Amino acid sequence: MNGASFREFADWRLAFGEVRHRRLRPVEHAFRYASFFLRVPAHRLDGRPAGNLLFGLNRRALLSFRERDHGAGGAALPWIRGLLAQAGIAADGEIWLHAFPRVLGYAFKPVSFWFCHDRAGNRLAIVAEVNNTFGERHCYLLAAPDGAPLRRGAELRAAKVFHVSPFCSVSGGYRFRFLESAERSVARIDHDDDEGPLLLTSISGRYAALDVAGCVRALLAHPLFTFGVIARIHLQALRLWLRRVPFHRKPAPPAQAASNESN
Repeated sequence: MNGASFREFADWRLAFGEVRHRRLRPVEHAFRYASFFLRVPAHRLDGRPAGNLLFGLNRRALLSFRERDHGAGGAALPWIRGLLAQAGIAADGEIWLHAFPRVLGYAFKPVSFWFCHDRAGNRLAIVAEVNNTFGERHCYLLAAPDGAPLRRGAELRAAKVFHVSPFCSVSGGYRFRFLESAERSVARIDHDDDEGPLLLTSISGRYAALDVAGCVRALLAHPLFTFGVIARIHLQALRLWLRRVPFHRKPAPPAQAASNESN
């Protein structure tokens, strides 16, 4: 297999970095682990399969990306365009998705981010797409109330309406910050409850080409990465339970599939 087989993914990227998580109350609990994710140009998502044995789009491969893992479970680009249009956001330019890939056919994606621009290249909205371990999904649409471009590193807020962890109630809100350059990306997501900051989390990565070398690096460094994501979630939950952190039963999911924070 040579570089020619990856030409159709020339504008895709891998990003190698880490996930950090810190809980502040009622006990301190922190962990971090190495990770990687994809930077996907949404205009390439047309429902058709592509790729090779190492990396596949909408097909089987050692590493892969499937549109059905996002949005409404079908064609991803019409879905995200429709979500933006319904919110009155004129993001008619490029859209980039940051998301975990499938590894050996399996994926669990706690959070993915859609970065949505207008034709002039201004970022008008970011959609945080959240999945929980119960097979439910909710999107937080982050945008300025007046439709103005989002500044790099600006704090964006959203009320928490979706159950993620049984050790956190569905209350309070999130504070998001996104720091990007041509070389790396950092997403910071903090959860505050009525008492103040509760969880501090981040996902970071330094970009590399999506090519033979990048895929081999990902597979050698993280051969069971997405299986590990779900395993770590349950392991950390066990540790919190053993430390007697209060447990919250899962409420019904929100009636709407997306929360629009631009209103």
